[in-house]
Amino acid sequence: MKDFILLFRQAGSEPPLLNEEEIARINKKWEDWIGGIEAQGKLSDHGSRLEKSGKVLKPGGIITDGPFVEIRESLGGFIVISAENLEEATTLAHGCPILESSGSVEIRALLV
Repeated sequence: MKDFILLFRQAGSEPPLLNEEEIARINKKWEDWIGGIEAQGKLSDHGSRLEKSGKVLKPGGIITDGPFVEIRESLGGFIVISAENLEEATTLAHGCPILESSGSVEIRALLV
């Protein structure tokens, strides 16, 4: 197993204004998605330097070689997961709630 960081990027620099109900709904989606990864024993909580190569998952299941950050995106957060390879890490990134709001997930292996 290898550790991968999932970097969550959001279109635009300012988060949208949401009411408490919307925030609770979005938080629940994040908790459920991360909980699913944790239930598989694939959630890790340590960090390290990043490799230069990776992939970016965008809405609609579009996967591109990366990382190439577009100017109008902001980094919103990250988690570290364990996976056999970059393809499995990319598969685990599917279902990330950030994809529902025009965001993207950048997947990169950590150097140990």
